[in-house]
Amino acid sequence: MTNFTPREIVSELDRYIVGQHKAKRAVAIALRNRWRRQQVKPDLREEIAPKNIIMIGPTGVGKTEIARRLARLAQAPFIKVEASKFTEVGYVGRDVESMVRDLVELAILMVKEEEAHKQRLKAEDLAEERLLDLLLPGAGDAGLATEAKSESGTRDKLRKLLRMGELNDRMVEIETQDTQMPNMQVFGPQGGEEMGINIKEMFGNIFPKQTKQRRIKVSEARELLIDIEAEKLVDMDKVQTLARERTEQSGIIFIDEIDKIASREGGHGPEVSREGVQRDILPIVEGSTVNTKYGPVKTDHVLFIAAGAFHIAKPSDLIPELQGRFPIRVELDSLEETDFVRILTEPKNALIRQYEALLATEGIKLTFDGEAIHEIARTAAQVNEQTENIGARRLHTIMETLLEDLSFDAPERSDKGFAIDAAFVNEQLADIAGNLDLARYIL
Repeated sequence: MTNFTPREIVSELDRYIVGQHKAKRAVAIALRNRWRRQQVKPDLREEIAPKNIIMIGPTGVGKTEIARRLARLAQAPFIKVEASKFTEVGYVGRDVESMVRDLVELAILMVKEEEAHKQRLKAEDLAEERLLDLLLPGAGDAGLATEAKSESGTRDKLRKLLRMGELNDRMVEIETQDTQMPNMQVFGPQGGEEMGINIKEMFGNIFPKQTKQRRIKVSEARELLIDIEAEKLVDMDKVQTLARERTEQSGIIFIDEIDKIASREGGHGPEVSREGVQRDILPIVEGSTVNTKYGPVKTDHVLFIAAGAFHIAKPSDLIPELQGRFPIRVELDSLEETDFVRILTEPKNALIRQYEALLATEGIKLTFDGEAIHEIARTAAQVNEQTENIGARRLHTIMETLLEDLSFDAPERSDKGFAIDAAFVNEQLADIAGNLDLARYIL
């Protein structure tokens, strides 16, 4: 587990997310507390529970992004689920335990990839030997084959050519497994998903694994063989043990739209279903053992981050037991014009940079002046105010509308430089932004 200080965590999040300092501080402390817990004596370590967080704020202000970036920073398994998915279980919903199973599956993939990476050097050697076996018997053109027969150390000579990249364009035939099997869907009670997985695996073992021949270049075959050999070298028992441990000790589950299952005082009908979902989620958040196909997984130390707009409901509308499991509450600020200017320019993956890079692939040098950026931000803030407030997502809509003609004509344009100024922005957007009905449909 990484041991970033809270200040370093906030600084890293600042590279991608504008503002929301309170939320960043809260998640930074939560992540640091995980590292602190690992340093505590074992008997007390088990008693220290994670302090789960509820983020309150409108859509598009960075709730999900903060959680996702935090997980990436911590190199922790991370999964995002919508609370509303767990309504009407057995009809259109899902069993709440499926979120833990999905988290374990993700951890398996992460650990397997890391273990395969550790085996890469050995896998490269094995892949090279397999490639030489493929090249030697009927190696392409007759000239090379004749020369090979007349000299000793043919294999070493081919190895040298292979390492120099001289044989990269040579075609070889390799055998790969075709893992297709009949499509099946299994319907069952709660936990039926798990049953479905096991039945598929059982049938997968019954049906013989088919192989197919592929004719590809040596350069592609090399990478493919390295992946195959690395996968063979990975100890899956070790992977499963490490993945379960990582899920239990550093997993993060992000429960979005938690306000949609908050039932208000004196509700009837659908409200009962909402409270039922809360009661289903409660044991998972409190700490329970979930059976997965890789063995039992405890959720006692999984960090839960819940988020919701809470326009109609309030966090106090959640059942008291669930409220108690989310002791930290942070409110995220609505975005204003100044925030939009920063979002367009400051983050590492800023929208302006993305569009400049996209159009550069067509040879077009796109530039935005300061006034144009301010005008885009002003329009986004105005439309959010007049219609639904969808936060920073409004910028995506505006940028697409603004650059629609240029994106369409880009491949045929002879003029490869294009400067966007405030006048161009006004010309493209003023009529739409000014007409409320149009804005509702287009922006």
